[in-house]
Amino acid sequence: MRVAPQVVLTEEQQRTLQQWARGRSLPSRQVERARVVLLAASGKQDLEIAAEVGISNQKAARWRKRFLKLGLAGLEKDAPRPGRTPTIPSAKVQEVVRKTTQEKPANATHWSTRTMAEVAGISEKSVRRIWHKNGLKPHLSRTFKVSNDPEFAEKLEAIVGLYLNPPEHAIVLCADEKSQIQALDRTQPGLPIKKGRCGTMTHDYKRNGTATLFAAMNTLDGTVISMCADQHRHQEWLKFLRVIDQVTPSGLEIHLIADNYATHKHPKVQKWLVRHQRFHVYFTPTSSSWLNMVERFFRDLTQNQLRRGIFRDVEELITAIGEYIDKHNEKPKPFVWTAKASDILEKVKRARKALNKG
Repeated sequence: MRVAPQVVLTEEQQRTLQQWARGRSLPSRQVERARVVLLAASGKQDLEIAAEVGISNQKAARWRKRFLKLGLAGLEKDAPRPGRTPTIPSAKVQEVVRKTTQEKPANATHWSTRTMAEVAGISEKSVRRIWHKNGLKPHLSRTFKVSNDPEFAEKLEAIVGLYLNPPEHAIVLCADEKSQIQALDRTQPGLPIKKGRCGTMTHDYKRNGTATLFAAMNTLDGTVISMCADQHRHQEWLKFLRVIDQVTPSGLEIHLIADNYATHKHPKVQKWLVRHQRFHVYFTPTSSSWLNMVERFFRDLTQNQLRRGIFRDVEELITAIGEYIDKHNEKPKPFVWTAKASDILEKVKRARKALNKG
């Protein structure tokens, strides 16, 4: 009679295997393998183990040998299997990847599965599998803009510093205007949502005028100070600054983050700021509106209130905006900035390097 190799466990291995054998959230195969090894360590042979666990004796012998060879790691995962032999040569796969990333079709700006399949001489499904495996999506593109501001690093560090380490006894406000908000009315009434069908609205609309929203978001508590106007000149910006001055506690310094719009730098605005020393203005770098957190609030306003809204006149539009902001201020939720200035600068450096190579 053949005797199976002896299994000797350390205290740590014994403890781990016992935990696995009792585990309720572990894969059943891992629990089974732990039981096999524990029984082998107790001196039982493969035939006895197979009968007790309810498996074949070949399987019991297999996991005994796997444990003796690889230890606990050998019980956690199955051995790699060769799988089916690929029908498409690796050279062909590399050619598809190269064409996708480095070439364009003769009559289009990007490849489709049909055009690539025709050129490469393989099926559309094969092209789709190759693209999926290599993370290629030729039909998608993203927009970007790398700032060329010579003072980008200094402005970035100042603004991110306000987000991550706001000064004491001061208010940090992200301010901007959302201009040309259109009061749109649909030419026909839409159908409401119901089971099996989404809501509908006509693709065409009537323009009933525009409004501009001035908003300043408190980075600490998420509350928003707002004002609506017909235009967005320096006169309206000055009026909004006066509103901020009136509604905020007079004893606090105000650190105001704004973009490089010419209205914000008008000489009359500069004179007003000189007379109101508690205002400290920080301008975002050019092409870097993403640094101003109020833009996130504008996105939510557009998505939740404006995009599907129906407004018969400008007054109705302004009322809807005001109601949305009032509701927001009842339970404000601040946006949390987590990116460090050094990490952002490193990404910008890599982007500039890639652009210079291109």
